[in-house]
Amino acid sequence: MLQSLAPALADMRLFLAQGGPAMVAIAALSVITLALILWKVWRLALMGAWSSAAAETAVSHWLSGRPREALLAVSRRGGARARVVRAALEARLSRHCPDEHAREETARVALAELAQARSGLRALELIANVAPLLGLLGTVLGMITAFQTLQEAGARADPATLAGGIWEALLTTAAGMAVAIPASTALTWFESIADRVQADMQDAATRIFTADQAARAEAAE
Repeated sequence: MLQSLAPALADMRLFLAQGGPAMVAIAALSVITLALILWKVWRLALMGAWSSAAAETAVSHWLSGRPREALLAVSRRGGARARVVRAALEARLSRHCPDEHAREETARVALAELAQARSGLRALELIANVAPLLGLLGTVLGMITAFQTLQEAGARADPATLAGGIWEALLTTAAGMAVAIPASTALTWFESIADRVQADMQDAATRIFTADQAARAEAAE
């Protein structure tokens, strides 16, 4: 197994050596990007970013005047939408919690869930912006080295040597874009998920607080 991996590792070391320090930094960013994307998918799955059935069921029960069934629908759910709906229901059903305080408590829970949904996105945005710049920096440094070599050669300069230096320098630009493109794509996808979760939580809380008082009257019986 190790013997079969040896050629690939040798090619990887050669590739990094051709790109210089900028290529090493870009390679490190690629590993961080992959780790961030996998971690973010796992975190979104844990917070139920793709599940809204329980919250919708609870809101439907509340609008139908069945607060107990509404609370039961989200009592054992760990999704972000379910937690916000549960906070809204508990706050509104509380006899000692005015509507203004109930809205503030619901907003507090929703903001905490949104912070979790958007965690890690700044890092992805930074990588998407920095990776191409690192690639460009590596290319500029490589071009400087190539032209210095051409100057030292003088009249005996070989165009093939210059072309080889430029080709190696351009490797960092390609590598930087190869890291930035998936990072930017993942960032846009995660932001769209967070926006959808935010819209769903806001819609559910609004429907709960704008509903009539039938559910509260039934709960007080």
